[in-house]
Amino acid sequence: MRYPRVIALDRLTFAVEPGVIGLVGANGAGKSTLIKILLGLLPATSGSATVFGLDVATQGTEIRARTGYMPEHDCLPPDVSATEFVVHMARMSGLPADAARERTADTLRHVGLYEERYRPIGGYSTGMRQRVALAQALVHDPRLVFLDEPTNGLDPAGRREMLALIRRIGTEFGISVLVSSHLLGELEQVCDHVVVIDGGTLLRSEAIGAFTQATQVLTVELTHAEQEAASRFAAAGLHVRPSGRLLQVGLRDDGVYDLIRDVAAELDAGLVRLERDRHRIEEIFQTAPEPATEGEGAR
Repeated sequence: MRYPRVIALDRLTFAVEPGVIGLVGANGAGKSTLIKILLGLLPATSGSATVFGLDVATQGTEIRARTGYMPEHDCLPPDVSATEFVVHMARMSGLPADAARERTADTLRHVGLYEERYRPIGGYSTGMRQRVALAQALVHDPRLVFLDEPTNGLDPAGRREMLALIRRIGTEFGISVLVSSHLLGELEQVCDHVVVIDGGTLLRSEAIGAFTQATQVLTVELTHAEQEAASRFAAAGLHVRPSGRLLQVGLRDDGVYDLIRDVAAELDAGLVRLERDRHRIEEIFQTAPEPATEGEGAR
């Protein structure tokens, strides 16, 4: 996807199965552009894409009838209630009036807005407005919802609640989700599959388990005597890296667990934590090449 001075997406190719799919990338990586192309709202400069086997270039209307969309930016009318707005969106999706009202009540209950559903949206908090935006994306019972940065502007508690809702959509409601975020830790919590893009190019597309496999490093936390313990681990031939009060110890074999236990006992130190580290999605960006600019022949 080309703009006059920017290539938003460049030779991006991937396929995903139903489930909760995370779309990860920094701000400006091309996530919103990709979602709009998949919805048939924005024509791609070149290439092709399908959703449910439907061509995004020629069958956008059919795709949007089967999907829901929660945009990144707040575009809710302030002078109507959540019920009025979501009913309107349900009618726009083709539901009869009675069905639209029934579905609206059920959906607002699911997203946690049932008690506040008759208040004007203009008086809602950011978190409540995000729930209204989510409700309108779900009210017509789509097969797939696109959620563009759904935790934007939320406090930590609000982010946790939104992530729990997203996971419920995928597990309890049976609706597939494509959720974009620049916060990597969020998607690790809720996704089955993750697509990582940077500068409009694909870095990786795999099941979440492939990103978070266990490493060969143990994190050790003792109540005291960290330096002496580190010296003893090193003397035993282990690779040791202090990290504040924690020790990162190389897992040579299963005997390392016994060694750590014995050293802690010899030093009369309590073993607060002993756990195997796991890879994280953010490591992809630490090794990613710099994206090419158009002047450098990116495409």
